[in-house]
Amino acid sequence: MDFDLAQTDALLSTTRAVRKRLDFDREVPDDVLLECLQLAVQAPTGSNRQGWRWMVVRDAAKKAALADMYRRAGGEYLAAAAAQSDSASQSGRVMDSANYLAQNLQDVPVMVIPLIVGRMEELVGNTPGGGNLTNAAAGLMGSIIPAMWSFQLALRSRGLGSVLTTIHLGLEAEAAELLGIPAHISQAGLLPVAYTKGTDFKPAARPAVSEITYLDSYKNPIA
Repeated sequence: MDFDLAQTDALLSTTRAVRKRLDFDREVPDDVLLECLQLAVQAPTGSNRQGWRWMVVRDAAKKAALADMYRRAGGEYLAAAAAQSDSASQSGRVMDSANYLAQNLQDVPVMVIPLIVGRMEELVGNTPGGGNLTNAAAGLMGSIIPAMWSFQLALRSRGLGSVLTTIHLGLEAEAAELLGIPAHISQAGLLPVAYTKGTDFKPAARPAVSEITYLDSYKNPIA
């Protein structure tokens, strides 16, 4: 199979965390959302368990409740960080954007909460290789995060945007009660989903990989 590398590379390098450019006024059809999720579940999972699950939230009252949880869990931090950041810097722009989303989260057309079967506390001590927190976390979250990224790429290719947020997880149990999520299921984040205002996203400034890549030893930069 021959891929158009220019187009593929553009998709991979311009799928950004979108907050201020989410279009709150345009509906996201179910068929588009389900098409993107169908692509997402082609992602690999640990031991091929295929434990991904997806919670789609459209109900206005439930979106408002989740947005309230989000602000209670981290709203003060985001507002303070935005106020104290240099608005001209990249980190300052990110904090301002994150604070904007926190204040307007209830207005997104749809929220998608990625779920994975299993609980971290149950996996520690019961996984191959010793069962410590590191490999339990890598195994559980590593079975849903690839699908989440595939979902975001599929959205981008269709003119939609999203951003992975995790702040509401500080009140995960409250969100689970609101949405009827069973106790053996873990939430991996919350993705606000909307069409974007324009599609002209660009690659972000990143360090040269030769400066952050090592050969055989962390003491040995590859370059």
